[in-house]
Amino acid sequence: MLFLQLVISGIAQGCIYGLIALGFVLIYKATETVSFAQGELMMLGAFAGLVGMTVLGFPYWLAVISAIASMAVFGVVLERTVIRPILGQPAFSVVMLTIGIGYAARGAITMVPGIGTDTQALPVPYKDEIWKIGGNEFGVGALVLNVEHMVVIGATAVLCVLLFALFRYSKLGIAMQAASQNQLAAYYMGIPVQRLNGIAWGLAAAVAAIAGLLLAPITFVHANMGFIGLKAFPAAVVGGFGSLPGAIVGGLVIGIVESLSGFYLPDGFKDTAPYVVVLVMLMVKPNGLFGETLRKKV
Repeated sequence: MLFLQLVISGIAQGCIYGLIALGFVLIYKATETVSFAQGELMMLGAFAGLVGMTVLGFPYWLAVISAIASMAVFGVVLERTVIRPILGQPAFSVVMLTIGIGYAARGAITMVPGIGTDTQALPVPYKDEIWKIGGNEFGVGALVLNVEHMVVIGATAVLCVLLFALFRYSKLGIAMQAASQNQLAAYYMGIPVQRLNGIAWGLAAAVAAIAGLLLAPITFVHANMGFIGLKAFPAAVVGGFGSLPGAIVGGLVIGIVESLSGFYLPDGFKDTAPYVVVLVMLMVKPNGLFGETLRKKV
């Protein structure tokens, strides 16, 4: 039972990594650049939900919807005003810009009085609830499931289905796939590539906000919670940086390995395990689990 509980806990944590990794992949497929601000976008989404509930007095579900919508708009505006003018420059410039965006976001949050300087709890209706499965009448031998973890797993599964439907059946999703394959050819075919880039950033910010809202009841809301993005990046690498399903699978792999290593291995291995997995994956399968092998003829 203990092993199973550790695996379920790892799956829940891996879902968070996978959602943030989805943002990495969405932006990379749209603009061929890597955004290291995904963790901070997740943090801003969590704070947006916190403000909606504690300051504006919204009920939980309205606060969640408003936080996701506001972060989607923020992502579109960010791409239009900050990212788009620098596209076409060396990739290193874009990477440094996104790192700077992350630092600016953390600094801006800490300057908000009464909100950004303290660690705060997101008051969700399922806080600290547990499910017990099996065991005797005294609960001995039962499988104890944290409802917060199950909500994370369930919400991630629903979001994956919605994203699959978006990219498989909608004109917008098909256009985004076409643009990710060849932006110049998509432009000549009449697809508004620049507009799709903005939508990709908005979608990535919305997914990051969902990850933040799901993580907040487990780890609280604070200005440095965005550093979890440093573990989501290995998830994107393990799954294959251009694969949306790979981002989720990579997140699950990292989450489970981290959970098991944190319990069965000595202190310190939990934080290094994701990067060990990345090193092994780069040696065995450099393109990731679902990555495509691309060759360039010179």
